[in-house]
Amino acid sequence: MRRIYLDYNASTPTAPEVVAAMRPFLEDAYGNPSSLHWAGKPAREAVERARSQVARLLACDSGEIVFTSGGSEANNHALKGVAFALRDRGDHIVTSTVEHPATLVPCQHLARLGYKITFVPVDGYGRVDPDEVRRALTPRTILVSIMHANNEVGTIEPIEEISRITRERGIVLHSDAAQSVGKIPTRVDDLGVDLLSIAGHKLYAPKGIGALYIRRGTPVEPLIHGAGHESGRRAGTESALLAAALGAAAELAANLDAISHVRALRDDFWRQLQAALGNRIVLNGHPELRLPNTLNVSFVGRTGADVLVALGGVAASTGSACHSGE
Repeated sequence: MRRIYLDYNASTPTAPEVVAAMRPFLEDAYGNPSSLHWAGKPAREAVERARSQVARLLACDSGEIVFTSGGSEANNHALKGVAFALRDRGDHIVTSTVEHPATLVPCQHLARLGYKITFVPVDGYGRVDPDEVRRALTPRTILVSIMHANNEVGTIEPIEEISRITRERGIVLHSDAAQSVGKIPTRVDDLGVDLLSIAGHKLYAPKGIGALYIRRGTPVEPLIHGAGHESGRRAGTESALLAAALGAAAELAANLDAISHVRALRDDFWRQLQAALGNRIVLNGHPELRLPNTLNVSFVGRTGADVLVALGGVAASTGSACHSGE
């Protein structure tokens, strides 16, 4: 049976360049990055080189990058870190109804601790109206968290417009960019965000590594307490192996030249589906403002699971892999 992998929003393969960047740390460079001797120095250099590579991707300072175990930890760190750091200033957080569980569930946890959470709706394309965010703000609002692009339908959210609203009010803005990095530009100053989450396995790095961008001066409590790793922002010995992997992936992701070809393939696929099925197939998500690699459709009168079973060797999803089993 021929196998076709289309589930890149769930997880990407590890790029050969990323594997090559990891190999030295599987074979020789085993030192602790915090050690000052000869074995630790190459590991520390690798971690800092990777930090600079991620920073170049986001067009920020390397000191604003904190390595994490992935997108979920980055989101948890952003949400809980700001909530705890600004507890004396306010207790209200605004997010959307279509966020990834790594944002929704931490918000629900914060609600149990007494924080007030407002979930703004989206339109029929899955897009947040910035005016809905504006109306949701109160004098007690300390954080707005809106994903950059939806992981299921690919709709791109108006982060730049939302950032102008939060900046006017002095409110911290976080965006989960796990799906958008490497597919569309994610320069943090252009977006206007204060915090931005990255997941390595969405951009050709292995699972288990991610990053959180923290704009200099943004108050964020550590999520993991312990020793002073990551400039005191995230305790735990850094993995030179995984940091090198994310750094190499970030270098690849910075080049968006191939994305136009990906978009053309996606659009051709959609045209062929339309030609074959006509009004028996429906496009989900925004027709224009969506990720160039993402095509989400509904088959009229059929369940997605039945369609996938019939396709056999095709790896695709009926929704977020993180909702599987619910």
